[in-house]
Amino acid sequence: MATKKPTRRRPASSTGSTRRKSCHLCRDKVEQVDYKNTALLRRYISEKGKIRSRRITGACRRHQLQVAQAIKRAREMALLPYVSG
Repeated sequence: MATKKPTRRRPASSTGSTRRKSCHLCRDKVEQVDYKNTALLRRYISEKGKIRSRRITGACRRHQLQVAQAIKRAREMALLPYVSG
């Protein structure tokens, strides 16, 4: 039996941008995300009403968890829609 050679990964420079997006909430020194701040939360929701991922928003882990919790609370209080359409 022939052994299979491992495939080589491309260097990070050729795959695109290696620079991470900085967290907007860390930059603005936000300690706690408030569920009543719907203008801020709408930025983290897609057109269909889904919560955008960290990879897309550029939020840090701590703030992404707070944003997700705040969006869920705002939906429960009918400040944000579950589905837009």
